[in-house]
Amino acid sequence: MKLKNSLLAMLIILLGINSFTHADSSINEAVAQLQHEWAKIKYQVFDKKEQIKRFRLLEEKGEQYLIEHPDAAELKIWQAIILSTDAGVTNNLSSLGMLKKAKSLLTESIELDPKALSGSAYTSLASLYYQAPNWPISFGSHKKAREHFKQALAINPSGIDSNYFYGDFLIQQKDYSKAKEYLTKALSAKPRAGRKLADEGRRQEIQAALATIANK
Repeated sequence: MKLKNSLLAMLIILLGINSFTHADSSINEAVAQLQHEWAKIKYQVFDKKEQIKRFRLLEEKGEQYLIEHPDAAELKIWQAIILSTDAGVTNNLSSLGMLKKAKSLLTESIELDPKALSGSAYTSLASLYYQAPNWPISFGSHKKAREHFKQALAINPSGIDSNYFYGDFLIQQKDYSKAKEYLTKALSAKPRAGRKLADEGRRQEIQAALATIANK
């Protein structure tokens, strides 16, 4: 009886490990799909209506992934990124709802795992705070943006996105010398595995940002 119980316990443990690994793998695959499709839409689709159409389809896919994995911090981050990018392209009153939903998803992600995707939730949330309209229209706040950027850079000090978006924020603050410092750091960030298209597109944005402050 003891032997049978021991074998049963071991089987449960092994099944639990395999189940966890499978869930982890499913989340990683879903994140990779969202990342790849987002980069294709953002950097290879130039028609605004087509971009919006494809972002909406991607949002539906992201929602389905979240139904399957409701506590996946990584998927919440990516759904928020897709929504906020869509909001930037759409740029009308409906965008405010998308920004609010993105903010909620990022807050939930931080509560689940603040270091998920190298602290990307902090970078994305900081970006929302400095790009969204201020109260009473929306929740924009440069003070909160700066606070979240500090947290993002503490987790990922050499990341391409954390440094780029902080550099862009500093341009808006007219702190051009410091902006150049962070943008240059972003440009020298190591390539990310499986993110070639996104890295190429981001580097073009960094170069454009550096060009705007070259003579300031």
